Formats: sequence, structure tokens, C-alpha cells
Amino acid sequence: MTDFVEVDVRPTLRAGGEPFGEIMAAVNALTPGQCLRLYATFKPTPLLHVLGSKGFAHDAKELDGGDWEVVFTPADLRETTTAPTGATDDEQWPSPVRSLDNRDLDPPEPMVRILAAVETMQPGEVLSALLCREPVFLFPMLAKRGHVWRGAFEPDGITYKVLVRAGRQEGP
Repeated sequence: MTDFVEVDVRPTLRAGGEPFGEIMAAVNALTPGQCLRLYATFKPTPLLHVLGSKGFAHDAKELDGGDWEVVFTPADLRETTTAPTGATDDEQWPSPVRSLDNRDLDPPEPMVRILAAVETMQPGEVLSALLCREPVFLFPMLAKRGHVWRGAFEPDGITYKVLVRAGRQEGP
């Protein structure tokens, strides 16, 4: 069962206040197994990006009266949404032949750069990429092209590292 910490910033917003500190304090106080349920007077799009870069997925829905409820789920509680990659933990992968640091790029540029780089590689070669969030939209694109990957957040909890092993290229 998932435990939710609820933060309702609607009174703060209606009073003209700035709730960012209150929200981040709640996020930083989350314990393992907890999600954040936020209530706001608008869809907090900038916050979605901030918490996304910290490894949180979100589910936002508009409530009656124009208010919003957003549930933020940390990476360790999300079920994997990726198709099987064919890569098992006991497989040996070669060292990366190419590395990309995409942490300072805005979506979709990291995905575009990774896909372009992998398409130039020979089957079996590995690419290493650093990102500021889990690239959930990249994974289905890699699978569709026959590539496999491994990925996880680094110990800093901010950097996501993905290794992509090039698969066989499909002909026209």
C-alpha cells in the first residue's frame, strides 16, 4: 500500500503567497514508500519539471472548480513502464565506445541526440549517456529500433545514467 503525504497549497496561493518552499520541504521529508499528493489552484507545470529532474513521475488531474491534484511518485516506487530489453543482469556488456552528457539539455534534445548517436554505431557497441531525468519516452523508441538498454539513477539521486547497446539495424 502506498502512503501519501498531502500538501494543499491552495490557501497559500489564494493569499498571494509562494508555496515552493513548503512543497520542497514536504518532498525532502518524504520517507521510503511515500508519495506526495499536492493540491493547487493551477496545474503546476514548472514544478512538474523540477520534480521530474529529481526522479519523480507525476499524475495530474483537474478537479472541479479549476483546482488541480498532482500525485508525485518517486522512482523507487514506480513500476517499470518499459518493454523487456532482452538485457539481463548477468550479461557482460562491452565498455562504451561513445559517451554523451545530456544533463544540460531540454527535452526532447537528449532523446534526439541518443537516437542519432546509436544509429551510427555497429551492432553490439555501447553508448553511455547522462541525463537529468529518467528517459521514459526514449525506451520504447530504442526497443522499436532493436536496441537494448540498462539505466538507473546514480548515487547522487539526480543524474540518470543509461547504457544503450546497439542492435541490428533493420533494412528498408
